[in-house]
Amino acid sequence: MDRPIGMFDSGFGGLTVARATIDLLPAEDLVYIGDTGRYPYGSQPLDDVRRFARELARSLVDDYDAKAIVVACNTATAAGLDALRAELDVPVIDVITPGANALVRATTTGRVGVIGTVGTVSSGAYPRAIAETGVPVSLTSSACPGFVEFVERGQTTGDEVTVLAERLLAPVVNANVDALLLGCTHYPFLARTISDVLGPDVTLVSSADETAFAVREQLDALGLLRDQSAGQGAHRFASSGDIEVFRELGSRLLGPELDHTEPWRAADR
Repeated sequence: MDRPIGMFDSGFGGLTVARATIDLLPAEDLVYIGDTGRYPYGSQPLDDVRRFARELARSLVDDYDAKAIVVACNTATAAGLDALRAELDVPVIDVITPGANALVRATTTGRVGVIGTVGTVSSGAYPRAIAETGVPVSLTSSACPGFVEFVERGQTTGDEVTVLAERLLAPVVNANVDALLLGCTHYPFLARTISDVLGPDVTLVSSADETAFAVREQLDALGLLRDQSAGQGAHRFASSGDIEVFRELGSRLLGPELDHTEPWRAADR
């Protein structure tokens, strides 16, 4: 199946999922849209985020002929996953379920934490997903406004980031968790700072690799996987904001695959 995998996020965070997917499925074509013209999603009304997600997903299907959609954004997943699955005739894969599964596997004490945007944390999506695993854990959730903005500026270390992290991560530090889910695809870029604040005994869990495995599993089950001996897949990247800024910062975050960015604009559908 030579159609591409479609993926979208509010900006650069989903590149962690794109990186994991490219590494796991190198023969697959991939189209990624970063909605940098409207980020951050985490502080916006969920109805708006739901509309953005629909526009992006529909574009990936209608304009790029995507065979599957990966919602590489926790806030968009929390806001609009069910609606996308009801509307689209291609599989829609989220980051929340794989992340929740990985988190409960990582803990030994049963005390776990999730950090995310205000929108994701307030939606209750992670407590629901973790409850659905059936694993009894004690969960502490904390919203981290400001983290996304630092990543989008390319500022992932330094005193400013550390001071903010110490304040926002206080609830999970006080809860003595032993595993913390980075419940926003931007947050792995801040993993060094987060780990320094939490200490070496806390395992950081990113949903990126687990989501890539979920992509492979679902495409394989549906007979949509491309022959992995077919050679290197093609990768396209689009941005609703400044495409040169997206290319420059995105290539530093993702790697050499992101050497070109094309413009994307929402269309009336």
